[in-house]
Amino acid sequence: MTSPLLPPLETDIAPLTTVLVSYNTRHLLDACLDALKAAADPLGAAPVIVVDNASRDDSVAHLRARHADVHLIVSESNLGFGRANNLALPHLRSRYVLLLNTDAFVERTTLTATLDYMDAHPRCGILGVRLVGRDGNEQPSCRSFPTPFRLFSVKTGLSRWLPPAWQIDGAGLVPAQPTRCDWVPGCYYLVRREVIAQIGLFDPRYFLYFEEVDHCFAARRAGWDVVCLPTTTVVHVGGESAKSDGPITAGGRQLARIEFESALLYFRKNLGLWAAARHVLLDVTADLALAAKALLKGRQRRARCADQLRHLALIASATLATRLGRRGTR
Repeated sequence: MTSPLLPPLETDIAPLTTVLVSYNTRHLLDACLDALKAAADPLGAAPVIVVDNASRDDSVAHLRARHADVHLIVSESNLGFGRANNLALPHLRSRYVLLLNTDAFVERTTLTATLDYMDAHPRCGILGVRLVGRDGNEQPSCRSFPTPFRLFSVKTGLSRWLPPAWQIDGAGLVPAQPTRCDWVPGCYYLVRREVIAQIGLFDPRYFLYFEEVDHCFAARRAGWDVVCLPTTTVVHVGGESAKSDGPITAGGRQLARIEFESALLYFRKNLGLWAAARHVLLDVTADLALAAKALLKGRQRRARCADQLRHLALIASATLATRLGRRGTR
């Protein structure tokens, strides 16, 4: 099966194409691309595609001046993460596709190690790696699918008292050996071409958040393994694109709205109407409980209570706008 958006494979193909989506991250591009090119040296031809998501920081001019060997796709508007990655589909002529964030920095051996693993394990459709922050702290790398209750338990702090099987990161932040899991974060997301040909890439209804969760869900349902490989490390800063856009991140409310909408889309699409409704009910319950807690104790209790009430209004607005997860809004 071949996706209509994928070009046909040629006889002499590259092993890997890397796709980066850049949004106001000019300050990270040199370090990210230099590390990537050093890691790609042993591979020979390994094209790099950068999709610029209507950046306002002269990223496009910088890329043309400093990285002329990169294939640059310039979007006239900010399409979000999933749709921007989808723009690269007609240009993918390799056996594997790596989706890499501009705030993720690979080790020199990362590409060869992950490609070797994929070559040796033909049922592995999607591969992630060990992620650490700039401070060296471990980040979640091997994750379980979210459910309405799991998200509720994280928001309310109940997850601290639950057994690992009930938690989104119940298997631990990073496993000790290659481990099959439900999904891996999209900052380093290595995909076999056959997976994209079979199920496509990202659902364009997601603007931000849950794209890779939804894609891993579809891949696992189609019989592919999703694996975290902890023997190689990627340093992931995190949140750089979001921090760059003041209006989107003002008070965190716009990002919170986008995340809630994406969760609704995911639950409605993959788990059904009742799961989407349960997510709304549990999130409302969490907000009411946290508002009551803020009134009873702690400093700035009125401000914290007001934050929870504003989030309740956000839930109502997003639920109506998405028709309880039936459609995207962006």
